[in-house]
Amino acid sequence: MRRGPRLCATIQDSSRSARRLNMGRRLGLIVAAVTLCTVTSAVLAQRGFRRGYGPIPDQPLTGERKEWTFARLAYDGGRSGSRWDVDYPRAEMHFSQAVERLTRIDVHPDGHVLSPNTDDLFDYPWLYAVEVWSWAFSDSQAARLREYLLRGGFLMVDDFHGEYEWQAFVEGMRSIFPDRPIEDVPANEAIYSLPYEIEERLQVPGPGYMSSGMLYERHDGVTPHWRGIRDSRGRWMVLISHNIDYGEGWEQADNPAYPEPFTRQAYEVAVNYLIYDMTH
Repeated sequence: MRRGPRLCATIQDSSRSARRLNMGRRLGLIVAAVTLCTVTSAVLAQRGFRRGYGPIPDQPLTGERKEWTFARLAYDGGRSGSRWDVDYPRAEMHFSQAVERLTRIDVHPDGHVLSPNTDDLFDYPWLYAVEVWSWAFSDSQAARLREYLLRGGFLMVDDFHGEYEWQAFVEGMRSIFPDRPIEDVPANEAIYSLPYEIEERLQVPGPGYMSSGMLYERHDGVTPHWRGIRDSRGRWMVLISHNIDYGEGWEQADNPAYPEPFTRQAYEVAVNYLIYDMTH
């Protein structure tokens, strides 16, 4: 596995400052993540650990609590209804299996769906949201998400494309953080080197690539953007992949028609985000 030379020390040092959310198992997760130091990148190349490609029945929204659970944000629809469930549940099932294999963390196999009003929102350090051009929040929902993120929560935003969808996303995000800037995340940011050294950020495409060969989904969404929002200490609270579809890379991991380099990067980037979330 390509990794930064300070990975083990970084994770161990960061665990001393164990932080923020009401998450009793966070320290255990950080310790378990140290096992990444001994895992090779060949694991990501092995497609055998993923479930077969085909229909997956709907999963329940509740389940047994594990050390780490992939949590998807379910939001109310704005302009055109809600699209929070794109790639659900296959994307999180595949990614969760990879996290358990790579880190030896006890991971919920199916993930969990949370709304901003969910009582146990603060028990989940990771939130994933897609098609965010269609999201909308009440004042109370926006305030709750703001508190979640400021108290140490993390939100990965993925799979939205073009200028119209960007502006709609910003409108929803401004209800959460009216004044915090949305910044470009530099390619040399440390988050892209621990544990995986991301030498080149790829535009991971959606399902249309397999028939069209095009990396982008909108005529005004040709250029990929990696952006984010920081808290007052400089921690990335929100990481945004615009004109990119990492979730498709997870979902299509066992589909031989979907190119392996895109799947590999989708996993590597998201594992980096996860370790960052657990150690900052």
